[in-house]
Amino acid sequence: MLQQTQVATVIPYYLRFLRRFPNLQSLAQASEEEVLTMWSGLGYYSRARNLHKAANRVVEHFDGKFPQEITCIETLPGVGRSTAAAIAALAYGQTHAILDGNVRRVLARHAGVSGWPGDKIIEHKLWALAESLLPRIDIEAYTQGMMDLGASLCTRGQPICSSCPVADDCVALRQGRLSELPTPKPKKTLPEKQVQMLILMDGNEMLLEKRPSSGIWGGLWSFPEIDLEADPIVYCQKQFGFRITERNAMPILKHSFTHFHLDISPLLLQIATRTSTAKLPSQRWFTEESALQAALPAPVRRLILQLKALASL
Repeated sequence: MLQQTQVATVIPYYLRFLRRFPNLQSLAQASEEEVLTMWSGLGYYSRARNLHKAANRVVEHFDGKFPQEITCIETLPGVGRSTAAAIAALAYGQTHAILDGNVRRVLARHAGVSGWPGDKIIEHKLWALAESLLPRIDIEAYTQGMMDLGASLCTRGQPICSSCPVADDCVALRQGRLSELPTPKPKKTLPEKQVQMLILMDGNEMLLEKRPSSGIWGGLWSFPEIDLEADPIVYCQKQFGFRITERNAMPILKHSFTHFHLDISPLLLQIATRTSTAKLPSQRWFTEESALQAALPAPVRRLILQLKALASL
């Protein structure tokens, strides 16, 4: 949960998640949709799917006991080299180097390593440096200390060098390069995509579609999407057999992903009649309240909350 997300945001999700899934077995036995529902709003949903798959793998391949060998830990979905090393060090006292974002920043500044840490050559250099500094004892305290040093003192914006225990031989501090290290990722303009989201309403119920497991918002419930140039009236007639009686455009909603920006043009559409059931298993009718209990992408949740607010006026 802490990958790409701040502690303050994670804590309520973490506590709620553990109450629902107190052990590996309960997590493995849950459906993917149940896991995604508990994760809904936290973003980066591949983390939830990987966590679920990892729990299943531990149950199926390791008799329900979390593996201790780092090579086995690395086979779990969503667990990379640094995460596996952190687990091995903190849970089992094994001597392995970690290299999360905080540790990268500490090492790059302390040793004066130039170059974007995401570059393979620079990453290899930082891994070698991290391994060369490993202590012979107290690996748990050292590992936690390295992470905390980057999180609390050697921060990205305003490092507190006066309290840093390794400030005396920090290259970046000595050379006045704190603001330039670690080297930022080369900037590039993210592409923009535009879609229409169709909020199909029949009385107090709305139609949501479950997205495919792979891709953006995999496994989550969302409104039907069409290209910006497509005719929503024609689409609804052909795709669902719906006749639209009312059409209202809602304000454009902007949402950013790692690799692109998405402009969502929501259309609130009232239908005349509907078939007794949705055409596909991936389609379902929800009330506002039941939809808000489902696994939703953040923009879809925001749209439903907007509808709820409008209805209360």
